[in-house]
Amino acid sequence: MISKLSGHTPEPLLALKSPINQQGFKYWNDKRGGRCMPARGDIEPSEIHKILPHIFLLDVRAEPLDFRYRLIGTKMDEHMMGSYTGLWMSEIAHQKAPSRIWASCRHVTEQRAPLSSDTPYVGKNKEFLTTEDLIMPLSDDGEHVNMLFVTVGFV
Repeated sequence: MISKLSGHTPEPLLALKSPINQQGFKYWNDKRGGRCMPARGDIEPSEIHKILPHIFLLDVRAEPLDFRYRLIGTKMDEHMMGSYTGLWMSEIAHQKAPSRIWASCRHVTEQRAPLSSDTPYVGKNKEFLTTEDLIMPLSDDGEHVNMLFVTVGFV
């Protein structure tokens, strides 16, 4: 089950527009097998080399809830408004709670299910209108989300 964020209300997702996100979801879904979600150890960068530039890995801290940028793909780094590797979202003014990205990450962490949303693109590349992000949970114990696997497509 995957949902799409419309405004601030998740809705069932019928289709992902971005080929990057389609590949990311297929990979995540294949890796989870019959489990609720895969573990970080299941993710092999060599198996997803084509989409690696478009991914983020975020650590999840439960108390207090926060998300830390562990890995930022090269394409994503080009489009960021700063260098975020190692930073917690709570340290980034436009991303800390109650921002939309914070709310999406919290939703995925609590629901233990992927979520996609479209966000108007703000950046230097004028050929993009929106970004479609897909946030997918990872869990080392199969129950608690301890990392988020995020893919982003520009559409």
